[in-house]
Amino acid sequence: MKKPDLPAGIIATEERMQIADSVRALCDRFDDDWWLEKERKAEFPHEFHQAMAQAGWLGITMPEEYGGANLGVTDAALLMQLIGNSAGAMAACSSIHINLFGPHAMVKHGTKEQKDRMIPPLVEGKHIACFGVTEPDAGLDTTHITTRAVKQGDRYIVHGQKVWTSTAQQAHKILLLTRTTPIEDCKRPIDGMTLFYTDFDRAKITVTPIEKMGRAAVNSNSIFIDGLEIPEEDRIGEEGAGFKLLLDSLNPERVLVAAEAIGVGRRALEAAANYANERVVFGRPIGQNQSIQHPLAQSWMALEAADLMVWHAARLYDGGKSCGAEANSAKFLAADAAFDACDRAVRTHGGFGYAKEYHVERYFREIMLPRIAPVTRELIMSFIAERVLELPKSY
Repeated sequence: MKKPDLPAGIIATEERMQIADSVRALCDRFDDDWWLEKERKAEFPHEFHQAMAQAGWLGITMPEEYGGANLGVTDAALLMQLIGNSAGAMAACSSIHINLFGPHAMVKHGTKEQKDRMIPPLVEGKHIACFGVTEPDAGLDTTHITTRAVKQGDRYIVHGQKVWTSTAQQAHKILLLTRTTPIEDCKRPIDGMTLFYTDFDRAKITVTPIEKMGRAAVNSNSIFIDGLEIPEEDRIGEEGAGFKLLLDSLNPERVLVAAEAIGVGRRALEAAANYANERVVFGRPIGQNQSIQHPLAQSWMALEAADLMVWHAARLYDGGKSCGAEANSAKFLAADAAFDACDRAVRTHGGFGYAKEYHVERYFREIMLPRIAPVTRELIMSFIAERVLELPKSY
């Protein structure tokens, strides 16, 4: 199965060709067996993370004055699609994902002192950050988080809990959303939330691992915060404006997740096509059977169509245009197309698809993640119904 130099929907430039060649060469150093061993041991892929940092990829969207490349979401999506298409699949993507959208709040709303202090260690790979937003009793209803930050002098004292906090076991820093004003005292539900980027103080934060379906190399956790002290200089933006600050990163994240999913789906499809050409049953390769050919052909078409929406949304964002519907649609379509491709890859392999040594079962387990995070399929459909079709709000 021939791989294109660049996706069909992206504007080809010499710089992007260089990105593709460089990232593919780096990712090829970490093969399927290496990633399978990381999963078996549930070990964070430090070597991969450091290799990406040394090559400068952790700062692809960061300003040049802080060690970044100052490129757009389109280039970041290309980077993440190439990583998703590698042996590391979603685990590799998740090990660096927050670097590409998480610091956006600091870049756009932070003071010069904060940018100078916070961004370079992320770009250089010296700091691993985690994202503390989701809570067990709030889920996607972020306005109802209950983690509370109370100001005492020049510091905030935080109590509460978060869930699905990836990389918390390795994190040096946390991007933390809290309530500084109870929701019942706010004019609007989105008011009264404050964003911090601060030290992950393990004396005040308890980390409890969550055993999960896939992506064992990148841990997910519940965290319990008991008296975490945050200096005022670690507050990003104005007190009470945290929710609005986070909105700036939502559409880029959806574009990146969509690009990652397409990468994984294409890898699974390639594995299926290769196996279908090689596996001989009843005296002929199974790929000669239309019952094998047609589902794989359908997946190729679905992946290519979803990919076009990814680059359309990325272009809109980089052009400063509204892209909420397109970014959400890209995430929806890419996740579904990639899931189907991974499912078909497992079934094309038959019984061997269930065996870890063929790796497609790992891709299948990991591709479930983009279908449910960072936003569910159902909420995306509700968003499109309300914002595009102008139908009444349903929740």
